[in-house]
Amino acid sequence: MNDEVFRVKFWGTRGSVSVSGPEFKRYGGNTACIEVQCGTHKLIFDTGTGVRQAGEALTREGVDQVDIIFTHCHYDHIIGLPYFAPLYNPMMNVRVWSGHLAGVMTTREMVKQFMRPPWFPVEPEICKACLGFRDFRSGDVLEPFEGVIIRTDSLNHPGGCIGYRIEWAGRALALIYDTEHEAGKLDPVVMKLIKDADLVIYDCTYTEDEMPRRFGYGHSTWQHGVLLAQAAKIGKLALFHHAPSRTDDELDAFERLSRQRFAGAFAARDFQVIDL
Repeated sequence: MNDEVFRVKFWGTRGSVSVSGPEFKRYGGNTACIEVQCGTHKLIFDTGTGVRQAGEALTREGVDQVDIIFTHCHYDHIIGLPYFAPLYNPMMNVRVWSGHLAGVMTTREMVKQFMRPPWFPVEPEICKACLGFRDFRSGDVLEPFEGVIIRTDSLNHPGGCIGYRIEWAGRALALIYDTEHEAGKLDPVVMKLIKDADLVIYDCTYTEDEMPRRFGYGHSTWQHGVLLAQAAKIGKLALFHHAPSRTDDELDAFERLSRQRFAGAFAARDFQVIDL
């Protein structure tokens, strides 16, 4: 494994619910799951349906330690967790982190609530990996490995959600989803997390034309993502958390329009790899 690489792999880029069909072939239908590699260390952000294939890949690679870090626990971000193969491998060390429910529910409790009958046939005790849980609060600075710094803050989403800024080897990646913007304003929390980042992965579920009918759902637009990218002087902007009804042709159009305003913009696709 490359000791110097800072790499992002999208295992799932869809929001709300997974989709399939010819009109979704190019961008994919898996829900949110992002693998971040910092040298020899592997981090998985969210366990949507894409995490199943992520787990199979990690197994093939012989990885023996991975950290799962949740933004929040809505279905589309956790539903793949029971199908993450490393959980059942006695040679694996898996740490699970969350902070959006601090003071309400621990990470261990969250996983146990979800992974149990009648919602799932077995409970987490079936997992053979060395499984650990880490709780934090919004605003905490995490250091899962030496030299890997993760800054956290709260995003505007029903039920709570954590935004992340991952810093390693002089570079920065920001994960800003799920979040809803206020028209005409740049959220200072978001601006702080994304300032001068090499890559920002941003919630672009809707368009500005759709937002009046979607206020309160907790999502944003590619147009607002472009405004943030311009103001924060970032390197690249990944349009992420695509609406389940959004076809490949529509996403092609959004990518083209966003690039006209910000050259570093692109629509994220399942299995896409970006080296920072």
